[in-house]
Amino acid sequence: MSRLQVVSGKGGTGKTTVAAALALALATEGKRTLLVEVEGRQGIAQLFETEALPYEERKIAVASGRGEVYALAIDAERALLDYLQMFYKLGSAGRALKKIGAIDFATTIAPGVRDVLLTGKACEAVRRRDKQGRFAYDYVVMDAPPTGRITRFLNVNDEVAGLAKIGPIHNQAQAVMRVLKSPETAVHLVTLLEEMPVQETADGIAELRAAGLRVGKVIVNMVRPHLLDEAAVRAAAGDRRAEVAGALGAAGVSAPAELVGPLLEQAAEHAQRVELEREQRAVLAKLGLPAYELPLIGEGMDLAGLYRLAGELRELGEVFA
Repeated sequence: MSRLQVVSGKGGTGKTTVAAALALALATEGKRTLLVEVEGRQGIAQLFETEALPYEERKIAVASGRGEVYALAIDAERALLDYLQMFYKLGSAGRALKKIGAIDFATTIAPGVRDVLLTGKACEAVRRRDKQGRFAYDYVVMDAPPTGRITRFLNVNDEVAGLAKIGPIHNQAQAVMRVLKSPETAVHLVTLLEEMPVQETADGIAELRAAGLRVGKVIVNMVRPHLLDEAAVRAAAGDRRAEVAGALGAAGVSAPAELVGPLLEQAAEHAQRVELEREQRAVLAKLGLPAYELPLIGEGMDLAGLYRLAGELRELGEVFA
């Protein structure tokens, strides 16, 4: 069972929306899910129509069966202060470091430190237990950086572990990598049925596998329904234009003959898109991973749409559990 679900994807594919819907889907039947944001965009707060997330775990939604979704926007500076307090007991000295800019330096200049802090905070939530010894969260869902940066983001702990041979930093990096490279973690990639996102997905899968990171599922987002195939367009564009005009007139459309041309152009574009999507599905099929399709929410993504998307994911059953 993968308790840490990492969601990545090319920009514009809706990875944050899918991560939020997945958190809702996993939180059903009384489960507790933590949804983690690491890029500082406050995209989760916007989706759930709530105020900006603070650096603390806060309940933002209730799923079916009284399951709960908590959210956390991880701030690298605050995470570093937590780290310094946990391992070095710096307390007020850590806050003094922040005032003189040392924290900002460490999180923006020192190689890999920022990503170690971000992934480390999520992994800590995965491992955390309550006083009864039960996991604090059944699942942790991370809205991760885009596909082009995901492998470096998750694997940077290996680099830090190589630089620090002993001590708390070494131990922290090793502990994080034990979670990230274990069956507890799965990295899902979100794509569209378009050439560039599909190619970036294929490249990302290859990089993740080479780094020893477990790839979960490919999630094809915003899939539009197929209304016509190319054969239907060819039939209508041939010697049946008069029949199309007649059908429009019978339906009460005014000036039907003038509409036949524009309608056939739109139909041809639709048929071309269907063929291109068929080609991209064939590319995805060769990746050797399960691919699941989510429909385009035509009315736009609001809170109701997010719950609808979560329902689509719930219908997949135990696929993501």
